[in-house]
Amino acid sequence: MVPRRIKGKTVLYCIKCGYTMDVNPEAASKMVRREKITRSPRDKIIVVEEGPPPGASVLKGSVRCPKCGFDEVYYWMMQTRAADEPMTRFYRCKRCGYTWREYD
Repeated sequence: MVPRRIKGKTVLYCIKCGYTMDVNPEAASKMVRREKITRSPRDKIIVVEEGPPPGASVLKGSVRCPKCGFDEVYYWMMQTRAADEPMTRFYRCKRCGYTWREYD
């Protein structure tokens, strides 16, 4: 349910069925409206964390960042496809934070 102002009064409104529920004025003053996050089919990954994920190792000199050319990167592996497929290698540049992946 989302907060909505109807006739000068704040109510909780269900966007699926249209049900409304009254809210007392004290609770209404503490409500924060959250924006709906929309994603296109092209958006495959949303990175929320900053820095390397737990368990990442540092590689120096063997892999270069395709964006800035720096040669120190964090490296980790994850199973992103079916179990019979090889794991995916992820890299994150220590300088610019650019993240990319390689498949075997």
